[in-house]
Amino acid sequence: MGRKFLVALGGAALALSMAACSGGGAGSGDKTGDEKPSDLTIGVSMPTQTSERWIADGNAVKSKLEAKGYKVDLQYAGDDIPTQSQQVDQMITQGADVLVIAAIDGTALNSQLQAAAAAKIPVISYDRLIRGSKDVDFYVSFDNYKVGVAQGTALLVGLGLLDKDGSKGTAKGPFNVELFAGSLDDNNTQYFFGGAMDTLKPFIDNGTLKVKSKQTTPEQVAILRWQQETAQKRMENLLTSAYNDGSKVDGVLSPYDGISRGIITALQNAGYGSGAKKLPVVTGQDAEIASIKLINDGVQNSTVFKDTRLLAEQAVNASEAFLQKKQPQANDTQTYNNGVKVVPAYLLPIATVYKDDIKATLIDSGYWTAEEVAAGQAKK
Repeated sequence: MGRKFLVALGGAALALSMAACSGGGAGSGDKTGDEKPSDLTIGVSMPTQTSERWIADGNAVKSKLEAKGYKVDLQYAGDDIPTQSQQVDQMITQGADVLVIAAIDGTALNSQLQAAAAAKIPVISYDRLIRGSKDVDFYVSFDNYKVGVAQGTALLVGLGLLDKDGSKGTAKGPFNVELFAGSLDDNNTQYFFGGAMDTLKPFIDNGTLKVKSKQTTPEQVAILRWQQETAQKRMENLLTSAYNDGSKVDGVLSPYDGISRGIITALQNAGYGSGAKKLPVVTGQDAEIASIKLINDGVQNSTVFKDTRLLAEQAVNASEAFLQKKQPQANDTQTYNNGVKVVPAYLLPIATVYKDDIKATLIDSGYWTAEEVAAGQAKK
């Protein structure tokens, strides 16, 4: 698979996006770069408040910008594309000096970006790459392909096929596994799934892993809008259709903690986790507190931690650079081609969290407290 897989997955959508694209890159507006922060406004558009990570992202970006004296217009779109389009339109009309956008659909904001370019408003794509437009100036995210590799590796470690240090484990298999991917309108999905499948494919090819449902393509396994309820229903359908012969699921590749919790609910409702029918190995992403408790309790196997505090800092750094008529510092200028241009990016590291990593990675760093982990709830 590799990077060719990623190109194939994103190609059709990118081609459609390119056809609708026009306009030049965003400029630096009429400002001189000498304005006081209190005279400048940053528009921050986040996709939804149904995921705690996006609430945390929005709050972190807003608080860090406000701490530097900037005015911030933070809006959540409720996972509704027209709402996000209207909110970004309004930010442009009201004179935002920079836009920070985590898009619901990476191809749905072309007209808004063209308007931003015409008004010389720099656009920072936040975590989800905006595709099919020249008018994206910078991208801040994590190494999303490595996220997928980490998820695939965590599944292999949980099954005992690999040890945590990457060496060969003692388990032999074969194991029954099922695959889940995120929403296809999120550009990150292709990187997560591509990285995971590149990691798992050798074990699938040699028969160590068996996908009993035979559902292995992104279109077959994707969960629209990353919804927990949709993931639960799909897992229930898989159990009914592919495991009605008494066979058991040994592992599930899940790209996000909310999806993981839906999968786990379906499995528990089917009797997994009681008696001799142990829960499968289930991966995840985002270190959501409800899932960290599940990992601590031995229910979910792992998650991939992306420190959104650091991501918010990079969004702030990029915003300030643009406001000062400078180019933000990039550490990747090759990977993220949105179909029209390669968008310069700053990518942050990730960490896989198993039960024995919770204290060092999450509690000691101040991301969650021990009390929050025990309760499975964030303090208000």
